[in-house]
Amino acid sequence: QVHVVESGGGLVRPGDSLTLSCTASGSTFGAMAWFRQAPGKEREFVASWRWATGVKYYADSVKGRFSISGNKAISTISMQMNSLKPEDTAVYFCAAGRPITSTVRTEVGYTTWGQGTQVTVSS
Repeated sequence: QVHVVESGGGLVRPGDSLTLSCTASGSTFGAMAWFRQAPGKEREFVASWRWATGVKYYADSVKGRFSISGNKAISTISMQMNSLKPEDTAVYFCAAGRPITSTVRTEVGYTTWGQGTQVTVSS
């Protein structure tokens, strides 16, 4: 019953925009986040949202281009991705959990993970 479902991935051209959404259910979560994994690379943190405060964190690589927001009524976060670059190509995973501040930008801070959605940025 505890699960996270993400959607919104697709194929876009460099400079285009895309919005990902993620809905959590089955438990109470303090924060939700996006991670991504490119082929041959380790999974990395992208952005996070803390429900109680609205505090957001972004990886340096996406700061100024990506924007995360939350709709608590439907337990859904969205991440608008602008000015997409080929290096943004990855499987994007949504995660939910109750991380302390020191783990909010790390995988260990989250207990429930989505299946992933593919984002491809290519000409």
